[in-house]
Amino acid sequence: MTDRQNIEMAAANDTKQADIDTEDIEAIKASHVTGSDKAAQLLREAGHTVVVTPEDDKRILRAVDLRILPIILVVYCLQSLDKTSLAYVSIFGLIQDTNLKGQEYSWLGAIVYVAQLIWQPVIAYFLVKFPIGKFIGVMVLLWGATLCCMAAAKDFGGLMATRFLLGTFEASVAPTFVAIVQMWYRRAEQTNRNAAWYSMLGVVNVLGSLLTYGLGHVKSSSLRPYQIVFLFCGAITVAFAFVVIIFLPDSPVSARFLKGDDKLKSIERLRMNQQGISSGQWRWDHCREAALDLKTWLWFCLITAIAIPSGGITTFGPLIVKTFGYDSFQTILFNMPFGAVQFVATLGSAWAATHWKMKSPLIAALCIPPIMGISILMAIPHNADHRAVLLFAYYITSVYPAISPLIYSWSGANTAGDTKRKVTTAVLFIGQSVGNIIGPNLYKTTEAPGYARGLKSNLAMFVLVAVLAGAGAGLIFALNKKHERERVRVGKAAKVEDLSMATDRHLRKEGEAVNQLDAGGVGERAFEDLGDLSNEDFIYVY
Repeated sequence: MTDRQNIEMAAANDTKQADIDTEDIEAIKASHVTGSDKAAQLLREAGHTVVVTPEDDKRILRAVDLRILPIILVVYCLQSLDKTSLAYVSIFGLIQDTNLKGQEYSWLGAIVYVAQLIWQPVIAYFLVKFPIGKFIGVMVLLWGATLCCMAAAKDFGGLMATRFLLGTFEASVAPTFVAIVQMWYRRAEQTNRNAAWYSMLGVVNVLGSLLTYGLGHVKSSSLRPYQIVFLFCGAITVAFAFVVIIFLPDSPVSARFLKGDDKLKSIERLRMNQQGISSGQWRWDHCREAALDLKTWLWFCLITAIAIPSGGITTFGPLIVKTFGYDSFQTILFNMPFGAVQFVATLGSAWAATHWKMKSPLIAALCIPPIMGISILMAIPHNADHRAVLLFAYYITSVYPAISPLIYSWSGANTAGDTKRKVTTAVLFIGQSVGNIIGPNLYKTTEAPGYARGLKSNLAMFVLVAVLAGAGAGLIFALNKKHERERVRVGKAAKVEDLSMATDRHLRKEGEAVNQLDAGGVGERAFEDLGDLSNEDFIYVY
């Protein structure tokens, strides 16, 4: 039986494929399944053409969401809780009991990011070479154990050592999740998924406040409240690490929960991303392309600029609220709406970016509320007489966390090639670590209640982020024009439809195969493990 007969029989047996044009099937059949990506090897070994209908796409997306998202949501929630536990326990005697002086508390907030900065290049290599699911599971186990050990620290030296180890093991989390989203989802789906796991920061600010409030009331003759918080959070993390190791698959290529052709379809539905999935091969030419790519340094500058206020406010947020005239327990409770605003802003902006298929305008727009909020915090005296206005300013400032996942998604959607993706992500998180190191050190406990230097620097950074977002949109426009000229030069159409950004509704309306290739062969190089600058078919998104 010929390949064409196989295709026709498959179409006849599945009425859901009736709307797919014969020309689309022939185009897919004619595609080259070449390259070093593991996806290309699996498709080549399958020996038959794989067509992904909109119905297939929807079914597989649901299966992937149910398996992948719960795990990464819980892990990021635990990581955020563990990392920010320092800010919560700061008002329960940690500073006094461990005799912290001067900038020592600020350095406890910053040392986590020093460790992350140091380890990002190594993490990038590990993400290419090691099975992602097992790797992140082991890291979760180690950081949970470290947090438990942190309860035994009695002074600045002990806290610094355990916080450095905490940062070392947590350094892998966000880069791994960016990689997971890239390898499992179409580009149109990535922004909402990145926002979903990042929104756990908001959940942590709510649940963490409640948890700390409850644990802070626990009476113990041998343990201080902050030690109880460290032990409780660490124990939960250690337990969940085994769930990650057992249930998180390493990639679509090796996923056991996808049966039959669904594994092949989960790969083919990503063809028009033009990004590949996983190669397991470290490529120095990708490193060179990443280093010479202006986009790489745009992402670096953007994430550094937003991380500076993020690092400062994350570490000093509860202390700032306390200057409004609240006691320790009231401070914890009044920090909860900050998390709720974070959560809504993160998911809402992701929905808007997906709907409008643009991230740069939203990044600029999201800078406006924190600019207003910080301006108010700088102008109004921090005392009980102005609580309502100060809380309002603090809460509208809390919109800023929605910016980071948009930058992750903007970077991830505009980078191709396994090694280049991991290297670019490493540069991104090095920038975030730099910002998070600088941020807390712009605040001093001796500058309470106004914290003038920290707030002024944060205001400047939000303005800079808005400017960089506009510059990034201009760069993307220029790169798309360059690729249009390249396509014309090799005999392809200048303008092509980007199916990786097509919505489910559009695909069902048009009856198109999700992995359809046009007559010019756009998409045939998707699994050749090419960098985006080297693939004329790659379409950049705004």
